Amino acid sequence: METILTPPTLANVEEARKRISEYAHRTPLLSSKQVNQKTGGQIFFKCENFQKVGAFKFRGASNAIFSLSKEEATMGVATHSSGNHAQALALAARLRGIPAYVVMPENAPKVKVKAVKNYGAEITFCESTLQARESTLEQVVAKTGATFIHPYNDARIIAGQGTAAMEVLEDHPDLDMIMAPVGGGGLLSGTALAAKSIKPDIKVIGAEPANADDAFRSFQKGELIPVQNPDTIADGLRTSLGELPFSLIRKYVDDIVTVPEESIIEAMRYVWERLNMVIEASCAVPVAAVFEQKIDVKGKKVAIIITGGNVDLDNLPW
Repeated sequence: METILTPPTLANVEEARKRISEYAHRTPLLSSKQVNQKTGGQIFFKCENFQKVGAFKFRGASNAIFSLSKEEATMGVATHSSGNHAQALALAARLRGIPAYVVMPENAPKVKVKAVKNYGAEITFCESTLQARESTLEQVVAKTGATFIHPYNDARIIAGQGTAAMEVLEDHPDLDMIMAPVGGGGLLSGTALAAKSIKPDIKVIGAEPANADDAFRSFQKGELIPVQNPDTIADGLRTSLGELPFSLIRKYVDDIVTVPEESIIEAMRYVWERLNMVIEASCAVPVAAVFEQKIDVKGKKVAIIITGGNVDLDNLPW
């Protein structure tokens, strides 16, 4: 089965919600008086760092895997990923009792490599370029006959990621804004699709590292601009925006803002120290955007999707 490139709808997100309900956690929505005082708004954190595999990616991966036919599932699934999607796919495959084959760049964080192995996937390492990932994956798929599940350029993945925003709006239907980081765009597109379909007047904002700003530039220009040598601590956001997510982002997202590396690190450390919560650099990006006042949140109710908490503790940025 090929990657599904027909844009998903709210009905697909609702189907995904039912499909993954017995596997994925409904994660908490937490707030902090300190953060509210610092920003002047009411900020709610959707804590996908408490999701299975420690990241939102489990939603999309489990939706994709449990929507496969028996014939497709028997051959297993394959993907390329620097970490969280790999872990998510490996666990979802294990839950369905099928093989998972993962291509990972040789510089992937150790904690993520270890987790993928622990979930039972077979790992093939490659150079840390998109070309190397894709060519190695083609070889793996040709050898195994596995179904390729793209990390973000797939309707099943996007629909699964959109279930987090659906939960957020059930908990707080009066939200003014919802924010998510953007790398490949699976989360932001799913969030925007779900949020705007449920509440058309809500603002949806993406946040991206200034050192990997292809989504920002693509959004401004109205056409896909590939990322060039992304040099950011946010390892989950180093990838180029996908075509399918971009089509939904252009339709539903209100704005994309960027933040510098030092602000990402400061926001990440603030959340660790003040909220006693482990978060990855990738999800510190929208937090940094709020702290840096790249978006006006004063007097507004704002949800930020905290995408994951899988951090290499031997390689912290401070």
